[in-house]
This record gives sequence, C-alpha cells and structure tokens, in this order.
Amino acid sequence: MKFEYLIEGGDFIRAGHASSDIKKILNQLNLDPAIVRRIAVSMYEAEVNVVAHAFRGVMKVNINPERILVLVEDEGPGIPDIAQAMQEGYSTASDKVREMGFGAGMGLSNMKKNTDILDIHSAINRGTVVKMTTFTKSGAS
Repeated sequence: MKFEYLIEGGDFIRAGHASSDIKKILNQLNLDPAIVRRIAVSMYEAEVNVVAHAFRGVMKVNINPERILVLVEDEGPGIPDIAQAMQEGYSTASDKVREMGFGAGMGLSNMKKNTDILDIHSAINRGTVVKMTTFTKSGAS
C-alpha cells in the first residue's frame, strides 16, 4: 500500500495529519502497537520539521508486510551540518516556532530512535530528503 501527503511549510494546524492517518491504517492492519507507535512518532517529527523549516514537502509512505518505508522530500534551506543537527537539543527553529511549543531540537534524534534505518541527505538552499525504514518484525496481518 502506498500513500502520499503534501506538507505545507508554516501550516502547524495540519502538522501531524499524515502520521495520524498512517497510525490508523497500521492499527487496522493489526501491526504490533509498539511498531505503530515508533512509526507514528518518527513520521510526526518529520512532518513538524517540514512545517517548521521548509517551504513545502511531500511524505510518501510504502507499507508492506516486511517494512514501512517513509520518504520525506522538502524544499527549503537544507541542513548545513547533519551530524550537528542530530544532536539532542540542537535547533535552528525560529523564535516564533519555539513560542508555539516546537523547535526543542529533538526531531532528528527522535526519528533516529524510532526507526531501524534513517538516511538523511541535504543540499543548502534546495532541501532535505529523509528516508526512514522500520521493519515490522512479525509483519502486518
């Protein structure tokens, strides 16, 4: 099963829509609740990062019995130093974003903790591509 979601930069009202939608689908497929939670957390963090930092993005989700693949591609400023951005607490979020309760610098590290494979590529002034793979272990039934 494949799903695609458009994400608009600055649209904090809809942030979390894709992760919520996929969480419902995975629960309907009777996937292990711990795996569903990991996927929902990593997707939510990715969505919020696009909303907080990019102009727009797309999230593509591919669900199969062995794994869930989430690909997020955004158009934005890019990440100058991915290793630094992976550090817990490091954030480039604006004051406005922080005032709304986002931008604590946990997004990328939470994505890493909640996926089996995390791959990030970024180009300055072009955007970022995040690929998250989570294995289903027991598979979807």
